Amino acid sequence: MTELSLFELRAPPLQFGGAASTSDPKSGLDSAGPFDLRFGAARKDAINVGVIGPMDVVDSAQKWLTRCAAGIPSFGPGTALRRPFPGFSEVFRKKLVYSAHLTVTLDDAGSDSIEHVLAGADAFVRFQTIVDIYDAALQRLAGRDVNRPDVVLICLPQSVLDKCRTVERQNTEAERERAKAIRKARASRQTDFFDLLDEVEESEDDFLKRDLRHALKAKALAARLPIQIVTPRLLEDGPKSEDPATRAWNFSVGLYYKAGGVPWRLSPPGPETCFVGISFHHYRTKQRHVVQSSLAQAFSSEGEGFAIRGAGVPAEADQRLNVHLSEDQAFDLGARIVGEYASRTGRSPLRLVIHKTSQFDEAEIRGFRAALGDIPIVSLVTMVPSAFRLVRLGMYPPKVGTICTVNGARTFLYTSGYIPEIETYPGPHIPQPFEVRSIGPEDPLAAATDIFNLTRMNWNTADIRGKWPVTLSFARRVGGILDEYGEQDPEETSFRYFV
Repeated sequence: MTELSLFELRAPPLQFGGAASTSDPKSGLDSAGPFDLRFGAARKDAINVGVIGPMDVVDSAQKWLTRCAAGIPSFGPGTALRRPFPGFSEVFRKKLVYSAHLTVTLDDAGSDSIEHVLAGADAFVRFQTIVDIYDAALQRLAGRDVNRPDVVLICLPQSVLDKCRTVERQNTEAERERAKAIRKARASRQTDFFDLLDEVEESEDDFLKRDLRHALKAKALAARLPIQIVTPRLLEDGPKSEDPATRAWNFSVGLYYKAGGVPWRLSPPGPETCFVGISFHHYRTKQRHVVQSSLAQAFSSEGEGFAIRGAGVPAEADQRLNVHLSEDQAFDLGARIVGEYASRTGRSPLRLVIHKTSQFDEAEIRGFRAALGDIPIVSLVTMVPSAFRLVRLGMYPPKVGTICTVNGARTFLYTSGYIPEIETYPGPHIPQPFEVRSIGPEDPLAAATDIFNLTRMNWNTADIRGKWPVTLSFARRVGGILDEYGEQDPEETSFRYFV
């Protein structure tokens, strides 16, 4: 006999600048302003916005900033999901400052023009040249002693997106044989042979696949200047465009966070907690086919995030869906997380929770426990999409936050479904739950509560419909950027530079 137990979590109350406490970011920001209003005189009263791009897209971006500053009504009747945007200064209590002094207009003629570059035949050359053009402009703004922007809009015309959004090629037979020989030499510890192969640090030309967003974010990371990538899809109204007020909400929240703001925070969860998400990223080059890189995205209880790159895991044919760290790698990653947390907060956390989408094996458990032995509470949590379904006949699907326990042994959590705040289910299919498993002193209910709460902590959007906790959704964004950045770890690890 199967026994089902159902429990519904309340949406987490978020803290804003005033006394209001609500789970809806738009409602809270509208009524109480951003959380960092509580910082008082320490807050700046303006955000300096740099703008880079061709003249026509720059002009459109500045018009968009003007619209956001003035406020944008919603198309049709306003709803909780489609709320009018009151205006940037009205919501965030800061002005947007943008001017010719903060703008770099890219040349529209000559050999370095974007259109001339796009006419080139070699896809990798086109890609890299476009990256170099924007990087040179970014360096001009980053190198200023005065009038340095807080955040920069990277304006990409549709022609660049069409030809340079991604670039990819396959290894040649010679490159595949070389990579095979390197892996074989490494496995047999034939170090002399390995050295003779003269494996060098990869250049941009060595990558088999590159993404324009990742490449530009890596340049911004090196310049220590956060960027917001702007495309015609954001700037232009049309039949296929999202409601302009919704676009303004999401754009403005992301801009505010990247410029150093704190839009909202979770209510204090109890013991000071560090939440960590670990994912694995394929790293493919001519030389190395290659490595699965472990990536950790950590968050303090206050919500500030930072990225850490773990050691590489050699890729195996049967490892694609089941990648694990060695005991030493888990120990090193755990120690680095605690060290980075302490350097940012001045203390170690009292509780540390690690999220992963694959099961923790015994080596990982031993490594993390050894590294985190001084942390009073450590929970290793797995969340895996499941084929399990709950169906309510004649009604909307289960509410977000619904937990179903089967025979007291298996726990399933819905992070998508009917959302009471907007009085609907905004999805086309029956929502899919996660199976939640926890190793440590805390039960799966506590683990599920953390996961659900962290779905509301994406500071890159005002959208209430977050399926993944930020620990894992953010960790997945880091890998390609760090690949582009290079072998050396960046000095700046704040997640403002990665989103």
